[in-house]
Amino acid sequence: MSSSDLGWIGEALNNVRSRRPLVHNITNFVVMNTTANALLALGASPIMSHAIEDLDDLVPSADVLVVNIGTLDEEFIYSMLKAVQIAKAYNKPVVLDPVGAGATKLRTRTALMLVENGRISVIRGNFGEILALAGEFGKTKGVDSAAYDERRAMEVALEVASRFNSVVGVTGPIDYVSDGKKVVRVGLRTNSQHLSKVIGRVTGLGCIVTALIGAFLAVEDPLKACIAGIAVFKAAAFRAAEEAPYPGSFHVKLYDWLYRLNGSDVSDLIEVSNVGL
Repeated sequence: MSSSDLGWIGEALNNVRSRRPLVHNITNFVVMNTTANALLALGASPIMSHAIEDLDDLVPSADVLVVNIGTLDEEFIYSMLKAVQIAKAYNKPVVLDPVGAGATKLRTRTALMLVENGRISVIRGNFGEILALAGEFGKTKGVDSAAYDERRAMEVALEVASRFNSVVGVTGPIDYVSDGKKVVRVGLRTNSQHLSKVIGRVTGLGCIVTALIGAFLAVEDPLKACIAGIAVFKAAAFRAAEEAPYPGSFHVKLYDWLYRLNGSDVSDLIEVSNVGL
């Protein structure tokens, strides 16, 4: 898989927009509105519900389930566990965002329970969160990754993907995706000074990436869905930051570019390559 052949991402984007897949999100209170708007801008159809009484109806009827553990309590945890079990029974694809795994025992334990009780198609997290799933703790600060090691990011993507039989996306300064057999690098062709300054000043951007992966998972296999979600976000964020280099206006422009983006934008801005370990 290489940058010379990214036409499939444009086709996947068109398929999302034509199919408008129903993406059921059990996500955190901080980003419910943010991720719903991002999915709508992309062309998907989001539903945001963690009510236990909804699950028997919503999970089987949705195209994809996205589970985000950002704000946990007993009811949320029970709902997430039941949802991934129903999704497994109905063979529905699931994306997991292990927000803050490694920062607290509750978050790490919950993420691992979800992986062990469901059939998770894609796990998308930052470096510290994915390290926690590999058994390394203390690399997450709040919900942010405290440190990034590019070589270790490649290794842990492969390790966790192989261990849990899922596609794993480690997002950070450079993003790596693995299906347990190979590792793929997803990066920008050109560094954006504006994007690097604003990216840490807006909450929920990683959660948006996870939700976008969910939309693509309705039309692509897990590896391609993870790559496409990351690539489309990076391209849209690059365009948004060039037009609006401040946090508030960037957020608005990000929605605009998720709506406007096409396959040519992705091919012009994104590099995808296999990496060796």
